[in-house]
Amino acid sequence: MNLLVVLAVVIGLALIGAIAALVRTELRPSGAAAPAPKAAVTGREALDTIDLGLRRLAADCVRAGRSLPDVYAVGYSGEHLALHLTNADRNAPAPWTADAEGEEWRAQSADLGSLAAESAPAAQPYPLAVTIGMHQGERLLIDLSRAAAPIAVAGDSEGVRQLVRALVTELITGPVGRRAEVTLVGSAATAEMTVGLGLMSARLHTVATLDEGLSGDPASSGAGAGAASSSVTQVFRLIEGRGPVGVRGRAPRLFVLHAAQFLEERAAMTGLNAADALLVLGEAPDFAWRFQVAADGSLDTGPLGLRIAVHAGRLPRDSA
Repeated sequence: MNLLVVLAVVIGLALIGAIAALVRTELRPSGAAAPAPKAAVTGREALDTIDLGLRRLAADCVRAGRSLPDVYAVGYSGEHLALHLTNADRNAPAPWTADAEGEEWRAQSADLGSLAAESAPAAQPYPLAVTIGMHQGERLLIDLSRAAAPIAVAGDSEGVRQLVRALVTELITGPVGRRAEVTLVGSAATAEMTVGLGLMSARLHTVATLDEGLSGDPASSGAGAGAASSSVTQVFRLIEGRGPVGVRGRAPRLFVLHAAQFLEERAAMTGLNAADALLVLGEAPDFAWRFQVAADGSLDTGPLGLRIAVHAGRLPRDSA
């Protein structure tokens, strides 16, 4: 009888332990199992490597007598640099190699550094490419100028603030965005957004209205486009064939403003050039590019189809 009691107690304790373990598993945050991003990928040195790699790409294309590929995103793993192309292109110059579909070019980081001195004078071909977060273990940069319409950034309010602050900071302080200008419009020009950055660069501006930010620009071409359908087909139609665009005599520009002000001033978009980008903070209807920020730090890029595990605002501080 005593033996049966002991066995019952042992079995009961085992069941309690199993239930407790199951409860701990269920309560664990969904992102807890994901490995932490490597400092070599999230840090400033990674941006230096990416900058060199993109300028090396420009030099490689010149040597090969071809135009730049139509890149909308750049991935960096530490070991290689990957270019995500809008249009299929299998004609990659060495040391770049194209995948079977011609939708992605890759080069090993070691190969990119082999002609660093020769490529150093080359201009940065994608100055509005900026880190959006971590995607499948890679640091992912998206070229904001590829959108022919405004980009909506919505979702968790704190996450939106963190992400946009990270985007602005990297463009102003990082090597890839050294040619870019950033203009914060109206209520988007908060002290938290601008503190310290204005002292680092004269390329950060604040204005009351979008029209004010665009006024006095003789190079304006009226290339801005209205809002469009959010289908995948429409998004890639918007960026298809545009290629890297520059406007002579003026740097590419990123404008940032809240949705309420954008809805009042959207007519001013006709002053945007094809090389510019516009971030609209908050819910805005019918935007082709939409970034949805979740409270857990993840980011849904919508029609771009790139699921970001940790957005840039949640990466270590030295990532900018």
